[in-house]
Amino acid sequence: MKHKKAERFFKKEEKERIKKAIASAEARTAGEIATMIVDASSDYRDAEVMGGVLLAGLVSLIITVFAFHSSLWLYIPITFILFFPCREVFKRFPRMKMAFIGKKRMEKEVMERAIRGFYEKGLYKTRDNTGVLFFISLLERKVWVIADKGIHRNMEQYTLNRFANMVSRGIKEKRACDALCEAIFEIGEVLARYYPVSKDDVNELSDEMITE
Repeated sequence: MKHKKAERFFKKEEKERIKKAIASAEARTAGEIATMIVDASSDYRDAEVMGGVLLAGLVSLIITVFAFHSSLWLYIPITFILFFPCREVFKRFPRMKMAFIGKKRMEKEVMERAIRGFYEKGLYKTRDNTGVLFFISLLERKVWVIADKGIHRNMEQYTLNRFANMVSRGIKEKRACDALCEAIFEIGEVLARYYPVSKDDVNELSDEMITE
C-alpha cells in the first residue's frame, strides 16, 4: 500500500515540532511516546469490488437505454467490460469506498491496524512496558491511541480515547499539528504522575514520526 498522502500530511517543520513535543514530554516521564500515520488501515477490497460492480451497472444501464434501447443481452457484457475500469476508479479515489463501509467496520480496522503497527515497529520493547502510540489513519479520518500493558495498569482506554479525540478534532479543524502536540503534552503530564523520569532513563523509541 502506498503512503504518499501520509508522507505529505505533515510539513517538514510540523514534523519537527511534533518531534520536539515528544522529547519535551518524555523529559518528564519514563513513558515512551511514538507517532505513526498511514494512508489507510485497510485496502477495503470488498468495498472496491462492490463499488466497481454498482458503478459499472449504472453506466451500462445508461448506455443500453440511450444507445441500444434497453437490450438486456448487451447490458450484461457491457457491465462486465466496464467493471474493471470502474473498479480502478475506486482504487484511485479511495474516499469513494467509504460509502460501502460501516462505521463499526472502520473503527475495527483502525484499531487492529494500530495494534499491528505497535508490535511490528517494536514499540512494545520498552524496559517497563511504557510505550504509547498515537496512530492516525487518513482515509478513515480516525485516530487511535494504544498503550502498552505497563501504562494500562494506571490508565484506562477511555482516558487514551480522550487524547485520540483531541487529535481527531484537530484534524477536522485543519489544525492537526497543533492538536497532536497538545495531546502529546497532556499525555506526558499524565504519564509523569505515574511514571516519573528516573536517573537511568534513556530514550528507547525514536521521536521521528513513523510513516507506513
